[in-house]
Parts: sequence; C-alpha cells; structure tokens
Amino acid sequence: LAEWSYHKALFGTKMTHMDYRIVARRTHDLDGIELVNQFFKDQVKDMGYLKEFKDRADSEGVRCLLIMCDGEGALGDPDAAKRKQAVENHRKWAEAAKFLGCHSIRVNAETHEAGSFQEQQKRAADGLTQLSKVCGSVGVNCIVENHGHLSSNGQWLAGVMKLVGKSRCGLLPDFGNFTIRPGETYDRYKGVAEMMPYAKAVSAKSYQFDNDGNCVETNYRKMMKIVLDAGYHGFVGIEYEGDKLPEREGINATRDLLTRLQLEGI
Repeated sequence: LAEWSYHKALFGTKMTHMDYRIVARRTHDLDGIELVNQFFKDQVKDMGYLKEFKDRADSEGVRCLLIMCDGEGALGDPDAAKRKQAVENHRKWAEAAKFLGCHSIRVNAETHEAGSFQEQQKRAADGLTQLSKVCGSVGVNCIVENHGHLSSNGQWLAGVMKLVGKSRCGLLPDFGNFTIRPGETYDRYKGVAEMMPYAKAVSAKSYQFDNDGNCVETNYRKMMKIVLDAGYHGFVGIEYEGDKLPEREGINATRDLLTRLQLEGI
C-alpha cells in the first residue's frame, strides 16, 4: 500500500503516519507499505520515533519497502551546487530508509525544464550518479518515478538510466503519471515498457473503476503483462488517487483487481 492513497485522511488529520501501518494490515490485509516523507518530515532523524514505527510495523507483519521523497531539491538543477545540495538533502532519507528496512528511496528527476532534451538528461544523470554513491554507502537504492515534465517521457527517463549506469539507481514505473505538461501526454503502455528494464518497484495508480471492477483509465491486464514480461516479480504498490470512491474503497478496488488478475495467471 502506498501511503499517498490515504493522503486526504492524513492531511485531514483523520489518520496519523503512525496509524498507517496498522490500517494497511488490519483494514486491507496488505503486508508491504510505501511511506511518504511529507507525513513524517519532522521525525526523519528522531530515532525513537523511527524505532517505534518499525517495531509496530514488525508486530503487524508489515514490511517497510520504500520512502517517497519530495521537496528536497532538484537533482537535475541547472546549478551544479544546487544539484549537490539536493543530493545531500536526500541523505537523511536514505539513512531513515535503511533503518526502517526499506530497499529504496523514491526520488524525482527534476530539471526545472531548463535546456534541451539531452542537456536535461545529462544533469539528471549527474545528480542521480552522485545520489547513487550516497545511497550505496548507506545500503539502499535511489529509484526515480515518472512524475511530470520530461520524467513522464519513458524514452527520456530510460536514457537517464543508461547515462547513470549504477546498480543502486533504478526506476519506479507509475501506471498513471504520463502527463508531461497540460495537453501533452506520453503513451502509458509504451512508457512502462521502456522503464521496466530498470524497475526496482512498480506503482499501480488508479482513479476510477467500472461496474466490473476494472480500472477505467488503465487496462491493468495489458499493463501487468508488460510488468511480468519484463521479469518483475516484486511488490506492486497500490496508489489510489480517485475521488469517486472513498480512499478505503478505492484501495480495496485496486487490490481486488490486482488479486483477480494474479489468480487468473496474468
């Protein structure tokens, strides 16, 4: 379960970050969770808090898989000094991820859209190469999600990975984040296929469901075949962002669809 699936409840104080791992298990019967740094920014260096969270997750039989990191600077910033600072800003999250037992931190290939296609690739690759070294020294991965602008172009993002060429750096294909800018989108199936050779996690984004329980905007059968054909057999994160169903029901609808496809041998 991706914590962002409950962002309305968390921002609305109906749920706390500490509650989240219990909800994942007891409400949805899920045994893996992805964390979002926004919901425990003030506790990232609080070892007592992190230990309590980990102990409670362990007691529920829930594994912490990764931390989604935002707001720590642009790893592809045009200014080399700012890129370096962004790398250093992520260090605390890599250390927290390692303590919690996560395999990765999820980061963004933000470039502020300055420069050509290739220039932005090179800057993003530079920042990610630096961060890969930091994460490698800590013992976790840094993985990039398609998350707007050129990062939602599968060809561009795969090209960044080729330039980085580090085992500690990979991708997190998201089924829904393929809007490059208003009015310009990238084919989601092509994008995921281009990203999968570098995938260390997968995010099954969902918004709406039809009466048969299928996702309206994404053909999950087609998408999961792309994922499996790439040889991926790790966790798939449930990230519900719709507004037609309440968060709890939308999460369950996504889980049930994935489970049905799994049982059908997809």
